[in-house]
Amino acid sequence: MKILLQGDGFVLPEILQTAIDEQHIDAETIQTANSWPVTPMQDIGGVREANGDEDELIAALQGADVLFTHSAPVTRKVLDACPDLKLVVICRGGPVNADVAAATERGVLVCNTPGRNANATTEHSLAMILAAARQLAQRDAELKAGQWRGDYYRYDVVSPELFGSTVGLVGYGAIGRRVAKVLVAIGAQVLVYDPYLSEQLPEGITQVDELDDLLRQSTVVSIHARATNENVGLIGAREIALMPRGSVLVNCARPSLLDYDALCDALDSGHLYAAGCDVLPAEPLPPDHRLLRTPNITVTPHLAGASKSAAWIAARLGAADIAAWARGGRPQHVVNPEVLDR
Repeated sequence: MKILLQGDGFVLPEILQTAIDEQHIDAETIQTANSWPVTPMQDIGGVREANGDEDELIAALQGADVLFTHSAPVTRKVLDACPDLKLVVICRGGPVNADVAAATERGVLVCNTPGRNANATTEHSLAMILAAARQLAQRDAELKAGQWRGDYYRYDVVSPELFGSTVGLVGYGAIGRRVAKVLVAIGAQVLVYDPYLSEQLPEGITQVDELDDLLRQSTVVSIHARATNENVGLIGAREIALMPRGSVLVNCARPSLLDYDALCDALDSGHLYAAGCDVLPAEPLPPDHRLLRTPNITVTPHLAGASKSAAWIAARLGAADIAAWARGGRPQHVVNPEVLDR
């Protein structure tokens, strides 16, 4: 068996190799790497958020049975040119850089690594909630610019506390669950809106049936829903207006879930006290974008899932599926099981 380990600057080829070695997989491996994150991801050949050249990938894949990658463009063109390819493992929660339909047509199994960055994104989300509510980045910048703003101690401008507050979470998946657990430990009352949820929730966490009810009751709202075609613009001007004046809104999920113009309007008017966003309407964000001129918003460049542990978790999840497949078993994280069922 021959495996191409196509790494990048985050999930390094050496990490992929170590994960394969830990599984004692008997295979020839070839290591290559693309230029992400130095070169941004883009749409390539019908797939999203990919990096690398299709022709270079095709050349490297010749004779390979397995592609183990994070960001390579697994397009229809690549699949057509690599008839020996039988398994593609994508080290991401969603295999958006693989043409799953084309792979299925050709009998190529595709696996992903769900939950690989759940812990990292949880920590970043909590940091963003606290940074936005406490305006840490803004106070840091002012102090370094020589401003000592003791007037921020005035009652009418001091920040809210999480302790004793009601925090609403839109989405209760792997990340939302972890965020909720920490918020309860801090002393917040947590509301959850998730139409797919059907389980008993721990003490301190309450499910609400309507998003509007969550928004009306929550002084902090953090978005953790998975993006779908149905929930584009889930939080817009109408929804933000339902939140109590002086609230905080955070999005570390997906940009399509939030109307950013409505967010800026609410910050400009003072209806929202603060906001924090790790996912942005354009990435990279243009230097003249309105978000960069709007007060009281903390932004980071889509880094919530970035941690050393996340890279290793992804590699080990993927290697475990490769090992299961190589030994005639069923991989755990298959996104096109119909290939196995044929």
